[in-house]
Amino acid sequence: MNSKILIVVAAAGSLLTGSAFAANSTVTGAAGGAVTGAVVGGPVGAAVGGVAGAVIGTALAPPERVVTYVQQQPMPAEDVVVQDKIVVGHELPESVVVTPVPDDPSFAYAVVNHQRVIVQPKTRKVVQIVE
Repeated sequence: MNSKILIVVAAAGSLLTGSAFAANSTVTGAAGGAVTGAVVGGPVGAAVGGVAGAVIGTALAPPERVVTYVQQQPMPAEDVVVQDKIVVGHELPESVVVTPVPDDPSFAYAVVNHQRVIVQPKTRKVVQIVE
């Protein structure tokens, strides 16, 4: 049994190496998936959840042109501050105004707590915090 778990963990680790760790959402997805999987299914669940989370996180990552666009936008005149910490995968409060990205309407952005964030406009979920 232990050798099967080791094989699954090793296979999952090899799938997650390389450029997959480049995207913030991939790393966040992998970590979140691994934690959820571990709670539900133990070590094997952690490996499977980590792989699934990484795949989902990568699928949601905005293209580089969207990130560049958001980085180039001026900071708003007034600070928008919310009590909650801004976290990838969590929704922004309704009080935060999100601005669509003109060349890619599947993404929008906001500046919250002095951080630029890229969101999915329909769900308001944060997909990336822009550094």
